[in-house]
Amino acid sequence: MHSKEQISHDEYQKTADWLMSQTKHRPQVAIICGSGLGMLADTLKCQDIFEYSDIPGFPQSTVQGHAGRLVFGELKGKTCVCMQGRFHMYEGHSLLKTTFPVRVFKLLGVETLIVTNAAGSLADGLKPGDIMIIKDHVNFPGLVGLNPLSGPNDDKFGPRFPAMSGCYDKGLRCQAMEIAKELGVSGLMQEGVYAMVGGPNFESIAEAQLLHRLGVDAVGMSTAPEVVVATHCGLRVFGLSLITNKVVKSYEDSDSVNHEGVLEVGRLRSSTVQQLVTELIGKMEINNNNMIPNAV
Repeated sequence: MHSKEQISHDEYQKTADWLMSQTKHRPQVAIICGSGLGMLADTLKCQDIFEYSDIPGFPQSTVQGHAGRLVFGELKGKTCVCMQGRFHMYEGHSLLKTTFPVRVFKLLGVETLIVTNAAGSLADGLKPGDIMIIKDHVNFPGLVGLNPLSGPNDDKFGPRFPAMSGCYDKGLRCQAMEIAKELGVSGLMQEGVYAMVGGPNFESIAEAQLLHRLGVDAVGMSTAPEVVVATHCGLRVFGLSLITNKVVKSYEDSDSVNHEGVLEVGRLRSSTVQQLVTELIGKMEINNNNMIPNAV
């Protein structure tokens, strides 16, 4: 169950050093874009763009809706780096490779990680087009030993046994809800629990019923490993799920889900997600090199 692959601290540093030699940007915020949400990078000014294939040590994204580019730039006075396309277990990547960019971001000086994803709704109160602020997650691969922190611990990044309680920053979650009110979209937003499953298949009806009974509000195939690694190395995390479909929980329901439909909802809600993330970054302040939200 455990991969024998290990990535040394020097390998992460080599990638970070290469990027710092290619751009003058020194990012404070990193954004990982989910399926169909890569437009977040388009808001950055003074861009430096790198194809994943050109970056030493970077894996390649193979999924439709994930462009495979790393974009540096300025947004609302903050220096950011944005992944247009993430990596998934189901593509065949190890969890170390899936989360490789997060530790590179840490070495670049990033303090806050924003993760976005497309997810299916299990909660009766969430419908396609809604935005769920992630307050917690259930990392199903992690529960069965598929964890990016497995293997020797790198003490330069964090402790052997990191706590995951409170890994989604409460201050940023509150800030985001206030911004939603200001933007007039609070009716689209609520907090909830996200569950990661391995994919690439969508959930069976029995699996969906199980997740629902466990208290899961939305389900997807990413995010949790990146958040685990970010928390391990001391990054503050904000996460959101764009609800792209209702997960089928009944044998009488004839609906089904497909990836093209997921991408279409992403396109329809792209401007709202973009506004929300832009305003959230704009309201962050820098204090002793740490990003903190304005008082709500």
